[in-house]
Amino acid sequence: MQDRQLFEEILGISAPWSVERVELDLKEDGVHVHLSHHEGATWSCAECGRACPLHDHQSSRTWRHLDTCQYQTLLHASLPRTRCPEHGVRLVRVPWAEPQSHFTALFERLVIEWLRCASQQGVACRMALSWDEVHGIMARAVRRGLGRRKAQKPRYLGVDEKAFRKGHNYVTIVNNLDSGHVLHVAADRKQSSLDGFWKQLTPTQLAGIEGVAMDMWDPYVRSTLEHVPEAEKKIVYDKFHVAKHLGEAVDKVRHQENKELRAEGDDRLVGTKYDWLRNPDNTPDDQWRKFGELRRSKLRTARAWALKEQGMVLWDYTYEGPARKHFGWWYRWATRSRLKPIIDKAKMLKERLSNVLTYLKHPITNATSESINSKIQWVKYTARGYRNFNNFIDAIYFHCGGLDLIPSPT
Repeated sequence: MQDRQLFEEILGISAPWSVERVELDLKEDGVHVHLSHHEGATWSCAECGRACPLHDHQSSRTWRHLDTCQYQTLLHASLPRTRCPEHGVRLVRVPWAEPQSHFTALFERLVIEWLRCASQQGVACRMALSWDEVHGIMARAVRRGLGRRKAQKPRYLGVDEKAFRKGHNYVTIVNNLDSGHVLHVAADRKQSSLDGFWKQLTPTQLAGIEGVAMDMWDPYVRSTLEHVPEAEKKIVYDKFHVAKHLGEAVDKVRHQENKELRAEGDDRLVGTKYDWLRNPDNTPDDQWRKFGELRRSKLRTARAWALKEQGMVLWDYTYEGPARKHFGWWYRWATRSRLKPIIDKAKMLKERLSNVLTYLKHPITNATSESINSKIQWVKYTARGYRNFNNFIDAIYFHCGGLDLIPSPT
């Protein structure tokens, strides 16, 4: 088999295209494959597919392809342009690459597979590309995937925020709790950040939403109430964010009491921060026994911890009546505890109790969101942070969007 035939077969080149010649450049370690087309070939408009007359040819373009053995392989061709009565002059589509790309579809597919498990910089080094070229492949893959994504009818959604940089730079993330995929990413954590997602949905999709798990962040609440029918019955304040609030209250009590005890030479609370915050179900038996003396003590921190644990019992109920009765008992204990951080959190929960108890009807949490946040944190770490916000959004959709990213010519 001649080299021309060989490359036509392995590249999948078919009429009207053919391999004109193949050149091996030993000095530059490259294989150059020159493509041409038959005269009198029929071309289709890239926009509408209508058969159109040939207008002219663009100057020669180059595409990076998969390496041939140890040699970098490049395709070269002059692309025809058609004149469409409706769309005017357009470049024809080629079967080996997508529009606007300088890489063949098979090469982009390989880069995409590498990006699933390695950093952009690592892939750039491995493939002899620049960081910008690798991110360009990622960005095209994301646009392709979002364009292919079919309309969904999500039942349960999670709304959360993620820090973009140190400080108060956030992104709002909406995910489908059933599939675990990110549906929407927007700058900041304002009401408008979430409004943009609801506006993408049809009335039927909005009506089909059964529950939305979120933190007690007023801009998200207002946005949901304005756009989702009967949202007051569908908003579910996330169990783990409530636990975080109560944990913060316990830690404030511990911090103040530790200062007082250390001034008296008592170091009982030194180094115990995470003992008070850890979920008892996740505490090893030996640590739980060691922690027993502290939690049974008469320290204010022990009382705050007991209040936190009894507060979380609310999520163990099945029916609203007994749950409200338990909360009433717990609220009286909390507000009479003389522990200001606990009292403040108890009042906050009382104001929002209705949407805490919607959990009993829609038992959803943002645990899926936290899993996604962990993946996003890995993405940020491997990239050593992102300076460009749009690049950060591309990376979130790429790794967490559940998108079909592969170029179609493959």
